[in-house]
Amino acid sequence: MSIYGPYEQILSDILSLTTDRIKELNQQTVQDKQPKLYEHLIARVKTAESMVEKCQRKGYPVTTESALRRCRDAVGIRIICNFIDDIDRCLYQLRQADWCEIIKEKDYITNAKPNGYRSYHVIIDETVPYQDVEGNNPGHFYVEIQLRTIAMDSWASLEHEMKYKHNIKNPERIGRELKHCADQLASCDVQMQTIRQLINSSEEGD
Repeated sequence: MSIYGPYEQILSDILSLTTDRIKELNQQTVQDKQPKLYEHLIARVKTAESMVEKCQRKGYPVTTESALRRCRDAVGIRIICNFIDDIDRCLYQLRQADWCEIIKEKDYITNAKPNGYRSYHVIIDETVPYQDVEGNNPGHFYVEIQLRTIAMDSWASLEHEMKYKHNIKNPERIGRELKHCADQLASCDVQMQTIRQLINSSEEGD
């Protein structure tokens, strides 16, 4: 049996529900005559095999309780934004939402990882119309949400792909080049944000 036990289908339902809720936040923002919150979403339920591996790596019992409580990323959604301040706008909407509570945040944008990785990670405790592992209904499930700009996501996808290639020559040099590329893309993000602000300021002055 899967490590998710009877919750395997529920996790897929929660993924769809959370995606719809985030889309509703975006639709409401657009209806309020504001720029859209994001460009697109990427969503997934972590495979049972990956969850087993994570529990073993963390030293957790390989149980459904570990998968749904100790690990908090069985359900994951990535929000890809056009501009840096769109990430802040998404976070504001999530903090105001009555269907979830942000319980953990990691800011890898202000404090990038040593390899250049940038992203903003949050764990939400989401209220859903399903029974949870403690028997509560409505239940509470954790969802990991990663927020990135298009540039951050492109870099992370390429870095992830190259990380799993074997027999790479000059890995140190490749690491330095990747870090340099990440820094350049971060600078471009800041420049694009500045241009957007200049355009908005000129429109307000008309």
